[in-house]
Amino acid sequence: MAKKRILSEFLKYSSLSVLGMTGISLYILADTFFISKGLGANGLAALNIAIPVYSLIHGCGLMLGMGAATKYTVLKSRGEQKSADKIFVNTLYAGIFLAVIFVFSGLFLSGRITSLLGADSQVFEMTETYIKVLMFFSPAFILNNIIICFVRNDGSPNLSMAGMITGSLANIVLDYIFIFPLNMGIFGAVIATGFSPIISIAVLSVHFILKKNGFHIVKTYPKMKIIAEEMYLGLPSFVSEMSSGIVILLFNYLILDIGGNTGVAAYGIIANTALVVNAVFTGISQGAQPLISAAYGNGKEKDVSSIRKYSVISALSVAAFIFIIVMIFNSEITDIFNSEKNVILQETAEYGIRLYFISVFFTGLNIVLSVFFTSTENPVPAHIISLLRGFVLIIPAAVLMSKFFGITGVWLASPVTEAIVTLIGVFLFFKTRKQIKKNEID
Repeated sequence: MAKKRILSEFLKYSSLSVLGMTGISLYILADTFFISKGLGANGLAALNIAIPVYSLIHGCGLMLGMGAATKYTVLKSRGEQKSADKIFVNTLYAGIFLAVIFVFSGLFLSGRITSLLGADSQVFEMTETYIKVLMFFSPAFILNNIIICFVRNDGSPNLSMAGMITGSLANIVLDYIFIFPLNMGIFGAVIATGFSPIISIAVLSVHFILKKNGFHIVKTYPKMKIIAEEMYLGLPSFVSEMSSGIVILLFNYLILDIGGNTGVAAYGIIANTALVVNAVFTGISQGAQPLISAAYGNGKEKDVSSIRKYSVISALSVAAFIFIIVMIFNSEITDIFNSEKNVILQETAEYGIRLYFISVFFTGLNIVLSVFFTSTENPVPAHIISLLRGFVLIIPAAVLMSKFFGITGVWLASPVTEAIVTLIGVFLFFKTRKQIKKNEID
């Protein structure tokens, strides 16, 4: 009976989280679709060059939200309510601090950032516009991620999902209105994206209006120890999100030399589709996170094991489904974003998407494993997995493979990296479990 209850809770939390995270990822996919229709290949290239900035902002919000919500759940399950409330308030302090940095960077450094990201004269103006407005809305993105995580861990996954989905639907509608009837170009696309988290926060505020919130704003000064601990726990989520941005930035540089702006546009189609796929895996792991943290906080090891197993099975099942869809419909997926019917863009993206998405099986396992370690307050293995995926392996793999195999090497760099990280992650898991059993015997 206990197993049925656990499975039921896992399916509830994970399905809602998947819907919500997929919704958030649609912020950028909606921009990709409407920009491709309204601005063509150069618009796609500009958007893809700007994406790492979105990944940085979104990653910071996830780092604070996931790290703090994990700590909050563990403390709440142990009856330490005052400490749990202080976690929430200190998270807000940290979020405000990061948001101020982003806003000022957008106002005064957007041109330098645009140059640093590799935009050429053809797409510089559009890229800078997107980056500047995106950074201006960073407070909303960061706060939205924090509130989403806390509301979900506070027993309201339905509302958490509703906030994310509503924000995404609003983004799609506003994208259309601003780009086509109002003819606002890429500025309209990023304005629509910026309004989306604000609308999501408005929906999530119901949790406070109806006084269902178990976390509260209490009087406490910023405590660096608490903030540092939250960020340390949430670092894998940050690195996981940033890995997408780093890979996009690196691949943009490599592809620009091989295939120019058309090649970058083709990669934009692949990368932004991959963001949605990664969001599904993130949703599965984030749905499991509060359940694992609560079970871990109460010392229920069997429940932790069951939820972990359900997470892995779900990730592999989703990966198989996505892989089949991509292999069969890669031409149709690419065509959706190729409004100019550019033959080179179509061929490049079709070829790339087939190779790139081999990684889907390994990516799902890596994200699930990373969040599992974080949820049980064992962040070191999670850090290792995230750093290997986002920086340590992917960078040399992409550079070397592109040198020897050209564009094919670029597309295969991600599958090779994710596969190696999966092997290391499984090794770390069994090593950690063996150490825990040894400590229990001692």
